[in-house]
Amino acid sequence: MKFLFDFFPVALFFMVYKFFGALPPEWIAAANQFPLMALNQNEPKDAILMATLVIILATIVQNALYFALHRRFEKMHLITLAILIVFGTLTLFLKDPIFIKWKVSIINWGFALAFIISQYVGARKTLTERMMSNAVQVPAAIWLQVNWLWAGFFVFIGVLNLVIAYNFSEEVWVDFKLFGVLGLTFAFIIAQVFYLQKHALDTPDTPTK
Repeated sequence: MKFLFDFFPVALFFMVYKFFGALPPEWIAAANQFPLMALNQNEPKDAILMATLVIILATIVQNALYFALHRRFEKMHLITLAILIVFGTLTLFLKDPIFIKWKVSIINWGFALAFIISQYVGARKTLTERMMSNAVQVPAAIWLQVNWLWAGFFVFIGVLNLVIAYNFSEEVWVDFKLFGVLGLTFAFIIAQVFYLQKHALDTPDTPTK
């Protein structure tokens, strides 16, 4: 359920882009009330601008709903929103979709950096151990390996995103943003689960004194 909650802004981005020509004219008129917007429903190039506006608004709503349900904000949601506002606004202001495309890479590289830094701050536990140690117990060396694998995965997604953004059509990039990133993430998670199960301990590690 949380995954779907986290993912719905991206799904809305995809749907608005794909069905831009079929959107009610009132939606386009409402969007044009925003500063920087000058959309023409007969111009397919404007689909990415409308989708960018929608994902910004959807991410704001996401943060508001999360706060209403939990009485707190989630750091990752706020970081994503901040990066999205910066790169989304540049996209709308300059009418250049390359900024919203770069946003995907910047966020993934930010995730990679967070996993790496987690090894050296606080309790010096990796981010993977902090998130998953309640579900499975593995040696500390394995947590470190998995943490580096996650960091590498996010770096890879960021690089792959730019390769597709600069070498393929906008439509291909939009499909990758939804299906490619989602599919690769699921495949990586499944591989990680098998790897952790292979090294799982029967009992939690006993802390050393």
